[in-house]
Amino acid sequence: MELGFPYVHRDISWLTFNYRVLQEAKDNSVPLFERIKFLAIYSSNLDEFFRVRVAHHRSLMRLGKKTKKQLDFNSNEIINQIHKIVNKQQEEFSKILLKEIIPQLGKHGIHIRNSKDLSQEQEEFVYDYFLDNMLPFVQPVLLAKKKIRVFLNNAALYLAVQLKSAANSRLKQYAILHIPSNHLPRFLVLPSNNQRELILLDDVVRFCMPYLFPGYIIEDTYSIKLTRDAELYIDDEFSGNLINKIKTSLQKRNVGPATRFVYDRSMPRKLLKFLMEDFSLKDEDLLPEGKYHNNFDFFNFPHFGMHHLRNNPLPPLKKKIFETGRSIFQLIREKDHLLHYPFHSYEYVVRLFEEAARDPKVTHIKIVQYRVANKSRIMQALMDAVRSGKQVTAFVEVKARFDEAANLKWAERLEKAGVQVLYSFPGLKVHSKLALINRAENGRFTNYCYLSTGNFHEGTAKIYSDFGLFTSDSRLTNEVARVFNFLETQNVPTQKFQHLLVGQFNLRKSLEDFIAQEIRHAKAGLKAQIILKLNSLEDKKMIELLYKANNAGVEIKLICRGICCLVPGVKNFSENISAISIVDRYLEHTRIFYFYNNGDDRIYLASADWMRRNLSFRIETAFPVYDPKHRKEIKDYLRLQLHDNVKSRIIDGKANDEYKRDGSDLAVRAQLETYYYLKRKEESFELNP
Repeated sequence: MELGFPYVHRDISWLTFNYRVLQEAKDNSVPLFERIKFLAIYSSNLDEFFRVRVAHHRSLMRLGKKTKKQLDFNSNEIINQIHKIVNKQQEEFSKILLKEIIPQLGKHGIHIRNSKDLSQEQEEFVYDYFLDNMLPFVQPVLLAKKKIRVFLNNAALYLAVQLKSAANSRLKQYAILHIPSNHLPRFLVLPSNNQRELILLDDVVRFCMPYLFPGYIIEDTYSIKLTRDAELYIDDEFSGNLINKIKTSLQKRNVGPATRFVYDRSMPRKLLKFLMEDFSLKDEDLLPEGKYHNNFDFFNFPHFGMHHLRNNPLPPLKKKIFETGRSIFQLIREKDHLLHYPFHSYEYVVRLFEEAARDPKVTHIKIVQYRVANKSRIMQALMDAVRSGKQVTAFVEVKARFDEAANLKWAERLEKAGVQVLYSFPGLKVHSKLALINRAENGRFTNYCYLSTGNFHEGTAKIYSDFGLFTSDSRLTNEVARVFNFLETQNVPTQKFQHLLVGQFNLRKSLEDFIAQEIRHAKAGLKAQIILKLNSLEDKKMIELLYKANNAGVEIKLICRGICCLVPGVKNFSENISAISIVDRYLEHTRIFYFYNNGDDRIYLASADWMRRNLSFRIETAFPVYDPKHRKEIKDYLRLQLHDNVKSRIIDGKANDEYKRDGSDLAVRAQLETYYYLKRKEESFELNP
């Protein structure tokens, strides 16, 4: 089955996004340690991609021919494209690391030593460190011709060793051993006059290898890593105990089938073939890289206190109205408050729950937990609220990928504290970012809500760009209460949503109607415009509608950080559509839906991307922004994003990822401009409270 319009497969589009991350690592204007961080982000992203998306295609390849014909893509062809693109990116990754990053580190007096260029003092230090800290974890194994099977742990680092007998040089042997980077820091700081020399654990093992293989001559070593399928395949389970199924699946996650065998590209073909046979690997499993793998360990690269090689700090802005000492509920009752993280402090969200836990007038607290911090003051506040006699309900989405175990752990802690915990629905993810607080005031109950585009996660709030709205507007709070009622009872609301757009009920249909309205306006000769800020645009039906809007004359501007399957600039499909992606110091996570609507513009903030899974198989929430000042702030924010000519890349469907340059002498870097825009607003508040 083929589509009748231009469309880039989501996984190919995602790889172009990850290349934009890699672009930041080679951008000389980015501080050196931040460039190293982007290498780590690129590597971490790619690791997850193979564990989930490539594994997905492997499973599709096992389907019958009849089923495969119903797909509009060929998984075998997609995997071939993925390998071709990733191989090219990995070569560039190695060049950036070896020819740009490491020489730049050297210029700043930071030197990464290998096993062959250590001083005598450093050799003794490395040897002692190995014996004291590493020896129990290395687990060397000789690989005999009889095939002693060695199980490679998921994403663990190993060295494949080529040996020969010291007594008989004709006697060749292979061996494998573990690099214990999962137990110890990957980077070991060496004794040195300036204390800026370090060595990777890989090379510590290489240096100490003669100790591990007495009677052998070490000819060479090559790093390897196996990535395993991480998908739980439980989304469509409708029977049995979902929690038990998730727990069982988590135990199997790290022993799943191979999705990628990463190896040093300088490895001899003979050794590679031996390992392929020993680990039952196929050619499509192979991915050559450089000498070192698991480069996401660069997240923990030592900084040696050299703060000038990092981004200049942007201290979170205080929302001055929240600093007046008044109750947060009084402030919300007076008017809505819009915060933009990480530019604003997330402390006010934490304060909302901590104050609610103490406030004797608060009777109920309800929250959706999708991803939360390991140490969460918000979760602690929920448990404190129960101890204060309040009824607390937490809906815990235990199918949040790679946070399943953490969410189960938090759910158990909350339950022990007396919180009513509701768990995932089989076949349906709950991705809304909502909290509802009920307070007794003057003989009646008032609902207070917090709605956001991001999770209740104090950690990611420092690096993810998101909006959060505090409100007591009954138009919104009554409908948020209806969402929670559905989560608690699974009974479909009898009353339609008039303000919120909620997945499973009116989200997709409302968006379709809004696009149709813009089409009607354009055909009537009126101004028609759509601006979408998303993480991902993948849904085929919505893309087809956007193409129809284009042909009707609607101006469409897209800001897609990650996946963008729509192809701008194609005749008869998308001449009126432009698309950019911004990758900068903060991860762009905000979703905004803007429709001009003949001057009576509709503005929604949302938890949902325009992907089929979000619009069809999740409980998502998009909420309207009614306050005129907040609406202006969001439009100003979109304007800054669209005029970014520093960190903005052009999306054209050709994977060029060229930086957007408008020829202006004025540099507009949207994230910095947003920070200073909000800072000026807070400064003016002091003059005009």
